[in-house]
Parts: sequence; structure tokens; C-alpha cells
Amino acid sequence: MAEHDYDELGLVAGLEIHQQLDTETKLFCNCPTELREPEEAVRTFTRYLHPTRSELGELDQAAEEESRVDREFEYLAYDTTCLVEADEEPPRRIDGEALDVAMEIATLLDMSVVDQLRVMRKIVVDGSNTSGFQRTAKLASEGVVDTEEGPVRIEDLMLEEESAQRVEETEKGVKYSLDRLGIPLVEIGTKPDIRSPTQAKEAAETIGMMLRSTGAVKRGLGTIRQDVNISIADGARVEIKGVQSLDDIDTIVEQEVHRQVQLLEISDTLQQRDASVGSPVDVTDIFADTDSGVIQRALDSGGVVHAVCLSGFDEIVGREIQPDRRLGTEFSDHAKRHGAGGIFHTDELPAYGISEAEIADLRESVEAEEHDAVVFVAADSETAELSIDAVVDRAETAVEGVPEETRGANEDGTSRYLRPLPGVARMYPETDVPPVAPDPTEVDQPELLTEKVSRYQEEHGLDSGLSEQIAYSEYMPLFERVVTDGVSPTLAAQTLEGTLTELRRDSVPVSQLTETHLEDSLHLVEEGSVPSEGLTTLLRTLAASPELTAEEAAEQEGLGGVSESEIRETVTEIVERNEEQVKSEGMGAFSALMGECMGSLRGKAEGDLVSQVLREEIQRHS
Repeated sequence: MAEHDYDELGLVAGLEIHQQLDTETKLFCNCPTELREPEEAVRTFTRYLHPTRSELGELDQAAEEESRVDREFEYLAYDTTCLVEADEEPPRRIDGEALDVAMEIATLLDMSVVDQLRVMRKIVVDGSNTSGFQRTAKLASEGVVDTEEGPVRIEDLMLEEESAQRVEETEKGVKYSLDRLGIPLVEIGTKPDIRSPTQAKEAAETIGMMLRSTGAVKRGLGTIRQDVNISIADGARVEIKGVQSLDDIDTIVEQEVHRQVQLLEISDTLQQRDASVGSPVDVTDIFADTDSGVIQRALDSGGVVHAVCLSGFDEIVGREIQPDRRLGTEFSDHAKRHGAGGIFHTDELPAYGISEAEIADLRESVEAEEHDAVVFVAADSETAELSIDAVVDRAETAVEGVPEETRGANEDGTSRYLRPLPGVARMYPETDVPPVAPDPTEVDQPELLTEKVSRYQEEHGLDSGLSEQIAYSEYMPLFERVVTDGVSPTLAAQTLEGTLTELRRDSVPVSQLTETHLEDSLHLVEEGSVPSEGLTTLLRTLAASPELTAEEAAEQEGLGGVSESEIRETVTEIVERNEEQVKSEGMGAFSALMGECMGSLRGKAEGDLVSQVLREEIQRHS
């Protein structure tokens, strides 16, 4: 991919960061915020969603396009699912815990909190909310984060409900799980102050660090998502949604800039060729005896083939605009939105069993000249008509330049078309939730993770590497809690960041360990009820049998410790059994015998005491 001068191109970008909050209950009901497995669902129900008009009678363009795709939405409900989540009962008041965490985030971003929090409805008819809208409220505005390339202003902070989780596509539509729906979420939007991919990544990382500094945000895949708004001077604003990793943001920006540059070059070429787009034509008869399996299957199901001539588009439809993505891929994305499996175009033919004779007949049917391209779709009648019309619309914008749109992030840093950009017509007031007067003085500003790293070194004597590991870890709140309760900081940090990592590498199901397991285990070691050498065994047992308490697991494994006399008896027996080695090697035999002693004691004794006794016995027998 070519290098670009972002200043010369006039790159402008902004971020929208969505972070789930780790609260006990959801934003508008008392249901828990824990995710469930789809197999745990106890019932299902379905919905068909349609857009509504705003207060001014306007219909949002994105919602209108979504509604043209007739789909059934199926929802998985659990034993914790309530009537609010099913949209069969009005929402409760805003969750107080979520509001406090959101205000903490606002203070870290130096934002001004609103005098009155009013909930709005944002139209969403893709099935991700049972009601057909998402509830959202503006909590704060006018903040800033600093980057090496200059400050990035924060425009607003919204407190809103998370959407339902997509489980799978079905023949009729989409299946969603209701476990995620309603989890409190903050959306942080920056102003378009970002001028390079590296600045976009740095700003996102800084905001992410501030969010984690609260110790009250969820961690793991899918709990934080970044949307990036990108444009260049001669291009258009494009929103790329669903960037899962902070590490991908700079690549996303680079790829979108490259895509817009390529589309502008294509537009220039098409305008020089005086390119135009024809009207769709039914060309089903041409493929009556086709050898193309894809087309034949569509026809056998009663389908049709619709085609359109793109005048001046020859060798343009197949031109690459991102790695492994061509202008034809863009056309295909639009067709797929209306149910088509994809498109065919003459830049890639002959292929797929389509013959030269069929191509010639096809070009004749749509009156294509030498420098024209032909795009066609094979599907049922309604799908084919909607899909080819979508291709026509996208081809016309290709002549004009770069279309404004919402796109989805792909894993390789490229993106795909999702829908038009939403407008203000998608918002209107929520009448079921009373306004709230938030008071930021009721919350304290959290300590930044960067500040924690320094404090852990100064107060707890941890080295810089371990301090940073535990400060940025998901276990940071647990670490602070147990240290406050008297557990050694070194023991706690090494266990949470070292021992657990080693257990994961050994394929131990560490995810089965609860915070209570970890907290109680650390206290047992700190108070001397379990030797530190027995901690790994204790955690292994708890991971394998999470129904046990730490005390029960310690008793089951016999980790209650042994007396000094029992230790001396065990060590003396081992030294006497290896007396010849001790006499010939002296203290050189220590390492081998220490391992044998600890193995025999099975973590029931502290290593320092075993080491002391072993040295005494070696000296006595050598």
C-alpha cells in the first residue's frame, strides 16, 4: 500500500469509544450484567421492527434503508430476562452505580457534567434492541486528552444501554441474545482534531487507560469498541464501526485514507471517460442452459438474473481499492444488504462456469460497448431487483467520488459497507424515564493507571515491570482490595500476574476461579494457614472444582501445613537415603535434594524453612 502525506491530503478524524461498565445491574432494570451461553436460554420470541419518524416528522435515511430488508428477529431469553428487556414493560430509573462510574470518567477527561440528564431514544431497527431504539443520554461535554501531536478535544460523553448480542444469521433474519442488552455503556466522542493514524491510536490508548483507571469497566473481547470517523479534503466523512482492538486503529485510518484516494482516482478516470450507468435489464433467458452452478441453483429455485450496463467502467470494477477488495467488492456489499449472495461482473469473467458466448449475449442484451462493464445478480425476483438497484446507486456515486456512509471494520484493517450515515432524525425524547440531576461532587476523581504504577513502586516496593503489569491488569481492583486487607503486595501481584499466567499456559481453566477464590487463597497464605509453596496446588484444585471454597480445597489437598519436627523427619530421611551423594558433593547436592524434599512435602511447608533444615542436615552428614 502506498505511503500517503496525511497533511497534504487533509486527513481529519475523530473517535467514538464505547465501553461497557462493570456494574451489578443493567442501566434500566435490575437484571445482572453477566453474559450467558446461548444454550442456557429458556425461551425465545420474535419481533419485526420498523422505523418511526422524529418529532419533526422526519425519517432517518439509515433506518429507512434497514427497514427495506424484511427480516425476522429472534431473541434468546434467560432465567434472568425481565419484561423491560423484552420491551413488554417500561424501563426503570437510570442505575445509580452506572451514573457514578460515568461521572468518574467525566472528571478524568476534565469534562463539564450537565445540570440535568435527559434520556433520548435513538432509532435502531437492525434488531439489536427489542424496542427498535436505543436509550441514550448526554452526561458531559467539552473535555480533552493530550497526545504528542497535540490535544484532542472530547465533544461529549453519553451514558447508554448496550445492544443485544448477535448470535447467528438465520434463514428468516437474525438471532440475538438478550444477556448483553441493557448493560450500561459510555460512549465518548472526540472532535475531529486527529490528523494522523498514530495520533488516532495514541488518543484511543489514552482514553482507554482513563477508562480502566476507574476499576469499574468490563474487560475482554467485545467490552470496548472503537468507531472511527475519517475524511480527506476531496473525499467524504466515513464512519467505520466495530474496531475491536486499539492496536488496529492506525491501520484502519491508513486503509480508509488509501480507499478514499483510490476512489477519487477512479472517479477522475470515470469522469474523463464520460461514464454513466444504465437501467437494469432482465437477462434470465441468456442463462437458461448455463454451466454456472451458482446461477443454475438460483434459476432452479425460480430465480432470475438482472444486469446493468456501466458505461466506461471496463477494468474499473475489478480495480483494487484496499487489499483483496475491489470496486466490485463495494458493489457486492450493497447487493448483499438486500439478500443477494454477491454479484458477477465482466472484469472477472469468464469464470464461475460462465462461457464467452454467454458474456457476448449478455453485453448485447444491455447494449454494452467495448469500454463498458456489465454487472449482474442471480437471485429470486424481489432480491435481484433490490440488489441490482443498489448496485446502480453505488455505481452512480463512484462517478461522483467518495460516498458518505457507515462501514464495518474487518479483521485485516479493511472495511465493508453497512448503511448510510445516520442523521438527527433518528433521535427523539424518551418519555418513560424521568430526568436526573447528576452531581459530580458526589464522586472522587479516580487515580490514573500511570499514577498507580509509580505508587506501587514507591509504597509497595514492586519493580517497574510488575507494577505496570498489575496496574493495567483486570485484577487491579482485587489487588488493591487484598493489599488494603493486609496481604503482602509482592505475594498478591506475583500470584495474580505470575502464577495465574503459568497456570493458563498449563491449560488450567483459570477462568473458573472467582475473585472470592483468589482473595480467600491469598489470605490463607498470608495468615500462614497454607504455605506459599502450596498456593499453586490450591488454585489448580479450585479451578478444577470451583464449587469448593478455598478452605475446603486446602483441606482436600492437605495443605494445612506441617510441623517443624515433621519437616526435619522428612528431610533427614531424604538426606540419609542419599548419604553417599552428600558425602561426595557436600553442598553441591543441595539443589537436587531440595527438589526432592519439596516434592515429598507437596507444598505443605514453607521453602525457607525446608532450605534451612536441609542445609543443617547436609552439613551434619558430609
